[in-house]
Amino acid sequence: MRYAEATMTTDFHTWAAKVRQLNDALTGLEPLAVAVGAKSPAGRPWLELLRTKLLPQLQSKPLLIVGIVGGTNIGKSLLFNHLAGEIASAVSPLAAGTKHPVCLAPPDAADPGLLQRLFADFQLRDWASPENPLREWPEDLLFWRVGAKVPPRLLLLDAPDVDSDAQVNWRRARAIRQTADVLLAVLTQQKYNDAAVKQFFREAVEADKPIVIIFNQVDLEADQPYWPLWLETFCRETGARPELVYVVPLDRKAAEQLRLPFHPVGPKADQPPGPPSSLRDELAAMHFDAIKIRTFRGALGRLLDNQQGLPGWLREIRVAAGGFSAAAEALSATEMARVAWPSLPPRVLVDEIRDWWDAARGAWSRNIHGFYRTLGRGVTWPVRAAWRAYQPETTDPLAPFHRQERDAILLAVEKMLDELDRLARVGNDTLRPRLQALLGGDARKQLLNRVEEAHGQLPAVDDDYRRFLREELDAWKNRNPGAVALLRSLDQMAAIARPAITITLAIGGGVLADHIVVQAAGHTAVELAKEAAITGGFTAGGEALVGSTTEGLRQTSARLFRRLQSQYAQRRAAWLAQWLENELLGGLLGELRQGAGVPASREFVKVEECLAAF
Repeated sequence: MRYAEATMTTDFHTWAAKVRQLNDALTGLEPLAVAVGAKSPAGRPWLELLRTKLLPQLQSKPLLIVGIVGGTNIGKSLLFNHLAGEIASAVSPLAAGTKHPVCLAPPDAADPGLLQRLFADFQLRDWASPENPLREWPEDLLFWRVGAKVPPRLLLLDAPDVDSDAQVNWRRARAIRQTADVLLAVLTQQKYNDAAVKQFFREAVEADKPIVIIFNQVDLEADQPYWPLWLETFCRETGARPELVYVVPLDRKAAEQLRLPFHPVGPKADQPPGPPSSLRDELAAMHFDAIKIRTFRGALGRLLDNQQGLPGWLREIRVAAGGFSAAAEALSATEMARVAWPSLPPRVLVDEIRDWWDAARGAWSRNIHGFYRTLGRGVTWPVRAAWRAYQPETTDPLAPFHRQERDAILLAVEKMLDELDRLARVGNDTLRPRLQALLGGDARKQLLNRVEEAHGQLPAVDDDYRRFLREELDAWKNRNPGAVALLRSLDQMAAIARPAITITLAIGGGVLADHIVVQAAGHTAVELAKEAAITGGFTAGGEALVGSTTEGLRQTSARLFRRLQSQYAQRRAAWLAQWLENELLGGLLGELRQGAGVPASREFVKVEECLAAF
């Protein structure tokens, strides 16, 4: 027995820890849920059970709360006094005499703070006389005092009638039922089949409350054949399975002297009345911890109910967060700012590649190439002058690209604003009011002006892309050592042959297509071959400068060149998306993403883990 009791106590403490962890997790989740539009759980029955019943009773050693409940004029207060061993509740011949519950606490539980936590639905009042609970008070009061004869860790409660004409008494009786661990159901021949009484106990059975049945005011001889029928009807109609069944005879003299006998008649009430027993001692002998855990199971059953309990509230949060997720997806600047980006002119990449290659040359080779590049520009100036006369250069050779890029950006932003306008009209309830506030006034015109200005300040090739380009070229060099060796060999040969090649270019340059001549101005034939290899074998005009003997080099180099172009477009698109998020969407997108992430948040996951532990 001691081992079983110790095990049960350990289980009780385990339950207590789990319930406290669940409450702590809920406290952390509540503000996140409200922030995404889910309704607060405050006032929901499952949360009330958690915080007004479970938590208060877990803050101390388990107390057994016994509520004496039943219909009108059946002697509940009289039996309460018998259990208390004293006159604690007034006995009235009038219906609905007890209007406020009375509580007797043993000395070890005579703590007003503890009682107030246990009976959070009531205002505690010190018991002064048995007539106190009979008076009409607008507040929900609970009168209490120390019961000298009440066993340790046992609280006795006399509840208002469950079938009173005054509905306020029903509410108070239900509050007692919710808090009580064991219900003493007082029944009579007139009340065992009463509709209101059966409904009250049906709800108690649904909460898995242990029930002890007392048939009061019976004739021990004449009524004996009917007790099994009364009990069978009551249990069939309510689903109750009583722990104990007693009969108490109608004996006014014994009642006045608090000497009424409680006769056990078996769990089906089909046994002859046994010798009178002390129900108070029977209650004190109950396994408190086992009953508390059973009571917790009933309360937790409602708490964990898939539809009406905590899981249903978690689904509400997921649905609300789903609205934020859909809004964030619809409002994604990355998706809405998709631009048909113009290609970066190859000459920009060629210049960057040349600078990278030149930095890797030896000092001797770099000096010679630098000298003859300058000389070559001087020798070919007549050709370049003729080309400028045919097609004058703009102030900025990248100006056409900038115009194309600007037009593409403005078109993309226009499309995005059109989509935002549509979402502001037909979007979900999460997104619509936020967008309407965002797009008011002349916001559209201002945004287009700002993005155009920001683009005008954006360099064609920034330091970040230049670092990326050099890293890619370095990686390409490491992956293609044979190609690099060939190019270096050509480079050295070019440095030796520079004078002759320069003269050749000066004399024979006119035989090349004009746009190739301009592209080649100041370059040697070997340099062009080398650059063609790196850029995939093609110049800006598209003419092949490397033959079939270098096909493998051309293919790998072409892939590199395409990657550099693609990465450039991706980085420009990322700049636009980031700019739009900062300048237009502000904190809205962050708010939506945060709301969408609530089901994956630490607080939400913690609640789910606590639920899984039960």
